[in-house]
Amino acid sequence: MTDIVTSTAPIAAAFTRARAERRVALIPYVMSGYPDEAASEEIAVALGQAGADLLELGMPFSDPLADGATIQHASQRALEQGMSARRTLALAARIHARIATPLVLMGYYNPILNSGLERFTADAAEAGVAGLIVPDLPPEESEPLRSAAAAHGIELNFLVTPTSPDERIAQVAEAAGKTGGGFVYCVALSGVTGARDRLPDALPAFIARVRAQVSVPLAVGFSVSRPEHIAQIGQIADGAVVASALVNAVDAVAPDQRVTTATEFLRELQSAANLS
Repeated sequence: MTDIVTSTAPIAAAFTRARAERRVALIPYVMSGYPDEAASEEIAVALGQAGADLLELGMPFSDPLADGATIQHASQRALEQGMSARRTLALAARIHARIATPLVLMGYYNPILNSGLERFTADAAEAGVAGLIVPDLPPEESEPLRSAAAAHGIELNFLVTPTSPDERIAQVAEAAGKTGGGFVYCVALSGVTGARDRLPDALPAFIARVRAQVSVPLAVGFSVSRPEHIAQIGQIADGAVVASALVNAVDAVAPDQRVTTATEFLRELQSAANLS
């Protein structure tokens, strides 16, 4: 685990709290507007109330290149129902008014750019957003958004993959160091999001390579779906992002069971979150 510096920044504080409690931080994902707008709000609030350390709120996009079939489907359905960047921020504001869990928006750069960086980050801050993840924004092109976000107290959280060379990891480390209160999202495998039976065998070596250069917390995502995955991640990283498996679990039940299913799914993962 990283020696995390105590911070008043919401994201850093969440990792600090989890570390003090000797457990891996759990970061469930909810697609804004899926299965519908009201359901996504209730699921997000319930996950926060059930003890999620952070909430990753997906902002639907028409060309989500980093996402697998599950998240692509959710994104498309949300767009068909009229979800947009503006409505996602309105949804975030409603969620933030109901729970204290830090919100991290996961979305692609084009809608943010089209909104205007200053306007988007100002509105996101007003909505209670604590952080951004923008998978198609490389660190060497991130300064305009990073600066705009930082001016409003929002952390820009960067991604690295198993194929990232040491030079790219060094760039991410430098950019992450400028924010100071976020985390680095470690993509567990080369490919798109999606639930899988097992984590890659090379994951510990990949995380060690990132850890050698990065001082902020590390969260592992992509392919994380089971309690045993959480237990494995807890030995090498600070947080675990669970997306497709959670969406699949909610999809598999009747509408009146969605909230209960989501919280039960999180609690099952929580059973493996304590560090041995």
